[in-house]
Amino acid sequence: MGILDMPPARIPRGAIRYCGTDLLQLPEDVRRKTRGPHIAMIFQDALSSLNPVFPVGWQIAEMFRVHRGMNKANALAEAVRLMEQVHIPAAKERVKAYPHQFSGGMRQRIMIAMAIALDPAVLIADEPTTALDVTVQAQIMKLLQELQHERQMGLILITHDLGVVADVADRIAVMYAGRIMEKADVFELYKRPAHAYTKGLIDSIPRLDHKGQTLYAIGGLPPNLMRIPTGCEFNPRCRFAQEICRRERPQLLEVRPDHLAACHFAEEVMQEARNA
Repeated sequence: MGILDMPPARIPRGAIRYCGTDLLQLPEDVRRKTRGPHIAMIFQDALSSLNPVFPVGWQIAEMFRVHRGMNKANALAEAVRLMEQVHIPAAKERVKAYPHQFSGGMRQRIMIAMAIALDPAVLIADEPTTALDVTVQAQIMKLLQELQHERQMGLILITHDLGVVADVADRIAVMYAGRIMEKADVFELYKRPAHAYTKGLIDSIPRLDHKGQTLYAIGGLPPNLMRIPTGCEFNPRCRFAQEICRRERPQLLEVRPDHLAACHFAEEVMQEARNA
C-alpha cells in the first residue's frame, strides 16, 4: 500500500505479487494507480485516518475525482450512494458533516465506503473493529461479509482476535514476531492447532461453557523485534519448549494435508488439542 516511509523502513528481500506482478518492482506512479482501483485498505482508527477539516462526503468523493476524473457534483452523488450502501442513515443530509460529528461505528462505515469506492479486487482490513463495542463490531463484520459477497472481493483481515475471524475467514495465517507460525483453513486450525501460540490464542477466547472459570492468558511478553530470541521466536513463552526450541528455528512444514506449522512439537500440540 506504500504506507511505509523508506527510509527508515526497507524491504531487503521477497516480493509482493498481485496478479503475477511484483508491486515492489513497479515505479511509484504505476503503484499509485494500483492502490484504490485494485487494492484498498481500512485502517484501525477511523478518527485519525479521516481528515478532520474536510467533510466526509468530500473525502469519499475525492476517490472519484482523482481516479475517475468526475466533476464535483457527480463525485458527491457517488459519495452519497456509497454512504447509503454502508447503511449510514440520512446520507444526503450527513454527506457534508465532519468526522467528529459521527460515532465510532459510523466513522468506520465511512472508511469502508472510501475503501470500496473504486470496486477493488482486494480489501485489507487492519483491526477494523478494535475500538468498537461488541454490538457494533458484529455490525461492521456483517457489513464486510455482505460487501465481499456482493462484489466478489478478496478480504484480508488483520486481527489478534480469533473469535472475530471464526465466522469470516476461509484460511488463517497466525503470525508471531513478524513470521508466519501456522497456516491452515479455518476449520482445521480451530479443530487441530499445531502451534503453541495458536492454541494459546484459541484458549484465550471466552467460552460460555467455562463460566466462572479463570480465563486463560499466554504468559510473558511479546519479544522486542530488535532482539528476537534465538531458535523459535515463541520459545520464552511456550510451555512445550525444550532445548531444541532455544537452539534451532523450526521451519514452516506441512503437519497435515494443507496445514503448515513452524513448531518442533506440532504433534504434541495437536494431541493436547484433541484431548481437550
